[in-house]
Amino acid sequence: MTAAGAFPRGRTAFAGAATFGIGECPGYTALEMAAQAGYLALDDAGLTVADVDALFVCLPDDFLSGLALAEYYGIRPAFTDNNRTGGSSFLCHAISAALALDAGLCDVALVTYGSNQRTASGGLISALRSSAVEAPHRPMMPVAGYALAAMRHMHLYGTSRGDLAAVALAANAWAQLNPEAFGRAPLTEAAYFAARMVSTPLGVKDCCLVTDGAAAVVMTRLDRARDLAKPPIALLGGAAEVTHKEIAAMPDLTVTAAARSGARAYAHAGVVPGDIDVVQLYDAFTINTILFLEDLGFCAKGEGGAFVSSGAIAPGGSLPVNTNGGGLSCVHPGMYGLFTMVEAIRQLRGEAGARQVPGAELALCHGNGGVLSSQATLVLGTSATV
Repeated sequence: MTAAGAFPRGRTAFAGAATFGIGECPGYTALEMAAQAGYLALDDAGLTVADVDALFVCLPDDFLSGLALAEYYGIRPAFTDNNRTGGSSFLCHAISAALALDAGLCDVALVTYGSNQRTASGGLISALRSSAVEAPHRPMMPVAGYALAAMRHMHLYGTSRGDLAAVALAANAWAQLNPEAFGRAPLTEAAYFAARMVSTPLGVKDCCLVTDGAAAVVMTRLDRARDLAKPPIALLGGAAEVTHKEIAAMPDLTVTAAARSGARAYAHAGVVPGDIDVVQLYDAFTINTILFLEDLGFCAKGEGGAFVSSGAIAPGGSLPVNTNGGGLSCVHPGMYGLFTMVEAIRQLRGEAGARQVPGAELALCHGNGGVLSSQATLVLGTSATV
C-alpha cells in the first residue's frame, strides 16, 4: 500500500463513535469495557450488534480477544483482526477495515478496545520488555526510551524542558474544557517543574495518565453510512510504518516513521498539512507531540519546541492539538490510539462542546506503538471533503 491510488479514498466512513469508563471503572473486565464501548458506538450509528460482521480488537490481557469478543456478543464475524502494534494498533485496524469493506469482505466493522489497568493493578500495563542488550542498563521502560529521544532532541536542537512543559500545559488546558477528561485539575508551570523526575529529562507531568477506559468506532461503506443516524466521517487516507522494536535499534532518535506514514496518508487523502483543521496525536509523553508535529509536517525538524512554546497547540492557538486533553490529561488506559479517532470524529461532527474547533472539516489522527516503534496516520474528513 505504497502507491497513493491504492487506498480507497472516501469510500468508507466512520458511522459511530463512543467512549466508556474513562478514568476509573471498577467492577468491569477489559473485555466487558470494550464490549460496552462497542454497544454505545453501534447505538450512536443506529445499528446493533447483529449488524456487525467484522471485529477489530486487541485487549491488554487476551491475545485471542477477537474470539472472546465474538463469543461475548454472540455473533459470527466474517472478518476478525487482532493485530498488535501497540498504541498504533487501532489506526492500523481502521486501515484494514477500510480495505476489507471496500473489497466487500464485510459490511459493518467494529473497532474497539478497553482496559481496566487503573482499578485492576494501579499501574501502567505494558508489553515492553528490555532485550539482552538493554537489560544490563536496567532501563525503566517505556519512559526511559522516550527520555533518550527527548535528550537527543535537546542536544541537537536546543529543545528545553520549558518546551516540554508547554505540551503538558496545552493538553491540560484542553482537558479543562472536556467534562469527560480524567485529568481536569489545572496544571501550572510551577507545578510542572516541581513534579518529581522519572527518567531525565522527563518528569511525572511529562508522562501519560494511568486510567481505565474504553473506546469504539463503527465503520461501513460511505454510501451506507449516509443513511445512518449520524453524519458520516470519511476515511480519506491512512498509512503505517514500523522502524524497530527496541529503542536501541531506532535509526534516528529524533525522526520517527510518522514522517513516512504521514506523507503517504496525505497523498492518499489528497491534502497537505496546512489543510488540516484539528490534530489528534498519541502523546504518551510530551516529547511525542513535538516529534510528531515535526515528522507530520506541521513545523520543520528541530522547530517543534519553539512551535509548542508559541501557544500554537493550546486552546486559541493556530493548530488545535489533542483537543480532548490527550493521553496526558484525558485518558490513557494502556493504549490511547483509538481515542484519537473518537475525538476526531466528534470534532468533525461538531459534537465537542466547549472545546469544539469551529468549522473543522479535516482531521489528522496519529498513533504510536512501542518505543516510537510503530506509527500510523489517518486523515478524516466530513462529507464536504470527499
